[in-house]
Amino acid sequence: MSVSDDRSPTTARGATARPPAVRTIGATPPWGRAAAEELLATLLDTDQPFPCTFAVAAAKKESLRFGFVDSPHDESTWAPLAGILRDYLDVYRTLGKDTSLVVLFRPDDRPGTLEEYFDRFWAVLQHLHDGDTEPWPASTPLDPEELWWEFSFGGTEIFVVCNTPAHLDRRSRHNPSFMITFQPRWVFEGLEADTPRGAKARQVIRNRIRRFDGMEPAAELGNHGEDGNREWRQYFLPDSAEGATAGCPFLARAGARGQARAESAGAADCRVLVNDEGQFSLWPAAVPVPDHWHETGFSGGREACLEQVTRTWTDMRPAASRRRSLERVA
Repeated sequence: MSVSDDRSPTTARGATARPPAVRTIGATPPWGRAAAEELLATLLDTDQPFPCTFAVAAAKKESLRFGFVDSPHDESTWAPLAGILRDYLDVYRTLGKDTSLVVLFRPDDRPGTLEEYFDRFWAVLQHLHDGDTEPWPASTPLDPEELWWEFSFGGTEIFVVCNTPAHLDRRSRHNPSFMITFQPRWVFEGLEADTPRGAKARQVIRNRIRRFDGMEPAAELGNHGEDGNREWRQYFLPDSAEGATAGCPFLARAGARGQARAESAGAADCRVLVNDEGQFSLWPAAVPVPDHWHETGFSGGREACLEQVTRTWTDMRPAASRRRSLERVA
């Protein structure tokens, strides 16, 4: 993973004397740093507080990570995106709960319409899904119209938000360039709607939306798993209170349940895999090993593999976290 750290020579509007670092994953194009700095200025503006308190906290803690893609319209430029997202998923838990991956696309010479960006957004998610080498999480529905559906990549559930130049009235979803933010579902654990902290956070965010946008929060906003809520509708919001979100064009690819399908077909033998962070996983022998994972050399029945993992994986922390602990002790 390539992570760079650039600091802006300017300060965020009304926010802080020391500008936050622009920490990037992958290559930074000539236009990238300025685009990231503009977003950070918006997030840290104290005169007009940005509604998403999670994003503001991440900007302050410098736990946002940025990735850059050349064009939202030219699919041939999307190849680096999967690697950027995989590299982020390898480390996000080490960054703390206030973290997101922000992917910025090169600003358009001629911004598109809201409908065009809607199509581009779902085309990007479909592109990621079609190239994903890991099965969809077993507990996550494949149909976006099911209650607990969530976009997933690399075996991880991810809440996704799209900002575009065409969002003019709903300012909280506006950005000068096309932008997609990826938030692993893990960051919301402990902030469910039925918890005091979760209820308070939602109340604060909704009040800030009213002030920032000058309108009521979008009707599409809801709570994950709540009756009537469809998570995909929150990803790309309409620009006005009267707008309506079109149907979801996402289609789960053939083989998205690769692991479950292999097991149901009677593939009882498993392999024990390990990733670069020293985390272990059981994997069906009939399914190709995904990127960033490696065979340990142990295989057998499911119970034997589970026993091997239990015996071997005694420290659940990622390797990077263990190294930092040793450095502090030293």
